[in-house]
Amino acid sequence: MNKHHVFLLSLSMMAAVAFPTGAAMADGYKPVFADYSTLCTPQAFEDFVRKASDSSYTPENRVIMLREAMDHAQTLKQRREVLEQIGKTGAFQGMVYAASWLDNPDLRKDAAKAVLQIALAHPEYAGSGTKAAVSKAAGICGKEREAAAFLKASAAGGWTALFNGRTLAGWKGLVDDPIKRAAMSPDELAKKQAEADVRMRHDWKVINGCIVYVGHGYDNLCTVDKYGDFEMYVDWKLDPSGAEPDAGIYLRGTPQVQIWDISRTEVGAQVGSGGLYNNQKNPSKPSIVADNQLGQWNTFRIIMRGEKVTVYLNGVKVVDNVTLENYWDRSRPIFPREQIELQAHGSLTYFRNIYVREL
Repeated sequence: MNKHHVFLLSLSMMAAVAFPTGAAMADGYKPVFADYSTLCTPQAFEDFVRKASDSSYTPENRVIMLREAMDHAQTLKQRREVLEQIGKTGAFQGMVYAASWLDNPDLRKDAAKAVLQIALAHPEYAGSGTKAAVSKAAGICGKEREAAAFLKASAAGGWTALFNGRTLAGWKGLVDDPIKRAAMSPDELAKKQAEADVRMRHDWKVINGCIVYVGHGYDNLCTVDKYGDFEMYVDWKLDPSGAEPDAGIYLRGTPQVQIWDISRTEVGAQVGSGGLYNNQKNPSKPSIVADNQLGQWNTFRIIMRGEKVTVYLNGVKVVDNVTLENYWDRSRPIFPREQIELQAHGSLTYFRNIYVREL
């Protein structure tokens, strides 16, 4: 059996990824391909890009797979094909990724076409965090007039980047919980914040365009700004060799949208990621499993209005308008405005492409 036949066989097995007993996989959900080492011949690469472009995958998973393909591309033609398919996904994260190639002299036109194909079809993606990319893409393609409405909407707010891909600017260390912070004097809070920032710089690093948790404790990485009602995108990945692959996203300073290694059935992780884990009265589990295999990227889209939270995992709605309870004082409603936090549990955890817009 040659390498091409091995690749085709592995493609046929993609939907057969083993999931733990008790996991209710979303109907028709196809997790991303888990072995990219087979993309070693032009034919195998072409087959994979065609497969990754199939509409049976969610747009979010198509972007994840196509990004992996780009990492394995060996020719300019292959990279151009990937960007062409990225443009067809219509996904926010696809637009962000295509924009990262706008300064590449060989691919800038292909990247610009992909950015505009997505942006012009999705005016809801407008914002200060996407304006520069769309403006540059329009200039490259000579489509300033077509992009004018998108750019005008971007000036009014919309999506902003919480992570610039290079530094931890806009982030800080964790100081206690919202109730305790509110009770501190300004001097006490400033002192504790300085200490927390030292720990943060030890435990959280920027590596290859990702925020990576490299520590051993439980101190979260927090946004400097506070948010009320908002929508956010974030890509995340757990290290398969980690001692405790377990993480989360705190909303308004409160735990949490759960991130699991779903093979850890001994702690109930087979229910899948995305649930509001710390809820007691309201649902705490996701309605269905839409995780990709451990060690692969996943994408959250999280919407919070008032006390209600909706979560999409890899394009699948797993939490639908569920109340997030106040873990710190269950007699009180959730805080009206607080920081967003990234959490990890002693294992390497990766985050990238973090964007938010206030609603």
